[in-house]
Amino acid sequence: MIFRPKSTAGSKPEIPHDIFQTHIIHRLDGATLASASCTSTQFHALCSEDQLWRNICNSTWPSTTHPRVVSAISAFPSAHRSLYLDAFPSMHHQLPETTTLLSGTSELISAVDIYYKDEVIYSKVLATETAGDWFLDHQLILNLLTVPTPLQIHGNGKTCVSLAKKHLRVSWIVIDPNNKRALNVASQKAVRCWIEQWNGRSTIRLRYSKVAAVSRGNLVQWAVLVTCSRREETEEVDVKEVQMYMVSRVGNILSGREGLRILQAAMEGRRRTSDWRMEKSHYNIFSDEKIYEGKMDLVEKRVAYNIFGIMYPIIWWAGISFVHLRRTGGWKEPSCLLPFILIEAFIILGVALLYKCVSAIQADALIQ
Repeated sequence: MIFRPKSTAGSKPEIPHDIFQTHIIHRLDGATLASASCTSTQFHALCSEDQLWRNICNSTWPSTTHPRVVSAISAFPSAHRSLYLDAFPSMHHQLPETTTLLSGTSELISAVDIYYKDEVIYSKVLATETAGDWFLDHQLILNLLTVPTPLQIHGNGKTCVSLAKKHLRVSWIVIDPNNKRALNVASQKAVRCWIEQWNGRSTIRLRYSKVAAVSRGNLVQWAVLVTCSRREETEEVDVKEVQMYMVSRVGNILSGREGLRILQAAMEGRRRTSDWRMEKSHYNIFSDEKIYEGKMDLVEKRVAYNIFGIMYPIIWWAGISFVHLRRTGGWKEPSCLLPFILIEAFIILGVALLYKCVSAIQADALIQ
């Protein structure tokens, strides 16, 4: 039945305002309410009450009831409605280009909710100061240590992985209180799930990922990693840790400065309907490019090793020859200095290649 503000001859009878407000509007979910508010000015007025959106946000993400989150949301242009329209849809794959940080971002608030079979099993809020150099110049990794939360999963390792991938979901909403924007960086479902066994214990890891193109097709990944422990004696599974980080196409974890810049661009960018198949497809493309970049990086390291290996005896010979010419006085002849000038250029090139090689080796210690 359609709400009609005014009745016209031959039309269906209108629904009274009080009936619509009391018995209908409160039964709509957030997506339907957002769509309905765009149909007419009367609908927009009825669907803009903050209490409606507060109830929807609190039921969808229980972490939004936290006082710190409520305080941040109250400054948004349309309060809880603004939060929902920012966090419920997915970010657009193509981000707007930006080269500078927006001013005023002094902290980020993470509202995290974990669900199993669509029931909330854990909620927590994490506040992170972003103004200091310790955040801007170091890797952007937000860790959330949870109280061991049991899952209703029993069986062997393969069964546990299958059930966790099917039923375990996570929502990680990042809120920027100063710029009054928010973004959900976790995919609808896990894009990858695997099990690790060590020292008689099994660890199940699930990755929830969103991938976006920054400038000129350069991809970046938001990764939310959920770690679960499985006790072999009882075959019970507990969620014990959740962390969020950002990864470049070559596999490097971004710094706080770079990650904050891209995060702000994603918050200011467009939104689209959430689609897990698309999120999975983007993750596969990102993984393929990261593997390719890793292979090219390995080739560069091998080339640097080989060049340095060839240059080492040349440098050793040049040193011995220079000492000999110094003793015999031949170093004063211009024709004798030319080979040493060329060798010096090769030495500078070798040092540059060695530096690049060492930097590439340091980049291998990453979260895959």
